[in-house]
Amino acid sequence: MAYSLEQADIWIDLAAQSLTLPKHNKSYVISTGKNGIGEQENSGKTPRGWHKVAFKFGHAAPKNAVFKARQQTGEVYDAALAEQFPERDWILSRILWLSGLEENFNQGEGCDTFQRYIYIHGTPDTEPMGIPMSHGCIRMRNEDVVELFELISEDALVFISEHRLNATEAKTDLGL
Repeated sequence: MAYSLEQADIWIDLAAQSLTLPKHNKSYVISTGKNGIGEQENSGKTPRGWHKVAFKFGHAAPKNAVFKARQQTGEVYDAALAEQFPERDWILSRILWLSGLEENFNQGEGCDTFQRYIYIHGTPDTEPMGIPMSHGCIRMRNEDVVELFELISEDALVFISEHRLNATEAKTDLGL
């Protein structure tokens, strides 16, 4: 099925390291894969193309709640916990688990976004935003991911682009 940018609920611009909600007129600074852009399994890269939010986790979780395997651990992230576990890749506050919609590109054997566990999730506020630093996921500030979580439903359409997305032109096309 073909989609158009105007249909997307979430635009992720890998070049600008930004996530935009065009229907809500909101934009956030993010951090994506430090290994770059790509769909390959075990690459640590952020996938491109059309996705949907398959599942959301953390509905009632406190801000900075720690998740492992999409389950709350009962911990709440703070400096002491960070010092105790310096090697953890922190997944905090909320999780939006993405599923690719393009067969043999971001869906299917060796390239499947869902099977790669690519999420939009919170990260410690001490982590830099605006530069690629993740293991392939889309990291957000905790306050931002909580807001996103409330605004976006499961099955929301997501477009991830390696090229700059011109929000002004698209919003004009949408009449926003």
